[in-house]
Amino acid sequence: MRIAVIDYGMGNLRSVAKAVEHVAPGAEVLVTSSAAEVLSAERVVFPGQGAMPDCMRELDARALRPAVLEVARTKPFLGICIGLQMLFDHSDEGDTPGLGVLGGEVRRFGSEGLMEDAGRRLKVPHMGWNQVRQSLAHPLWQGIENLARFYFVHSYYVVPADPGSAAGMTDYPRPFVSAVSTGNIFAVQFHPEKSHTAGLKLLANFVNWNPWSVGDPSLSDRPSEKR
Repeated sequence: MRIAVIDYGMGNLRSVAKAVEHVAPGAEVLVTSSAAEVLSAERVVFPGQGAMPDCMRELDARALRPAVLEVARTKPFLGICIGLQMLFDHSDEGDTPGLGVLGGEVRRFGSEGLMEDAGRRLKVPHMGWNQVRQSLAHPLWQGIENLARFYFVHSYYVVPADPGSAAGMTDYPRPFVSAVSTGNIFAVQFHPEKSHTAGLKLLANFVNWNPWSVGDPSLSDRPSEKR
């Protein structure tokens, strides 16, 4: 099996690759900026860190947009952090158009409402460990307890046009979508490669996931607006 980790110059890609190699020792894991290698892989991981305008600019500078759009339609596809946000129509960060694979917006945590019950103001970015409430049954949640903790670093969050695509929710302190599922795409706001046992289990589940298998609950009849 060949797994491509898309390299568009943003993010700590080596830690993602090392985590995937750990859970899939028999696979060939490529950190690559080659569109041909991305297209030829059996599975694709789309990670990233940084600002949305920079990420979109670097993706286009490497002529990777067509390949990402194609594999998001045809391969088991895992988006991580900015790799989740870039799939959507638009981000408030720099008033930046996204890839438009999924309908919806990316919005910044506002200062209003970022207060815990004890009166302590929460900071932006949202950084550290937080629980993920599984919103629907999915093979990538297999063996992971509901409300397991994952590691987050982000100032923006996604608002899908289709609320039914939310696969996970997290409170900060209000609930926001922290995982999305539609067809062959699963994408998360947190960093599974930094999330110890639960994160490694999610990556292992991705390596073994066949989104076109009969009875896979990630498949549904609901249309995706952009696919």
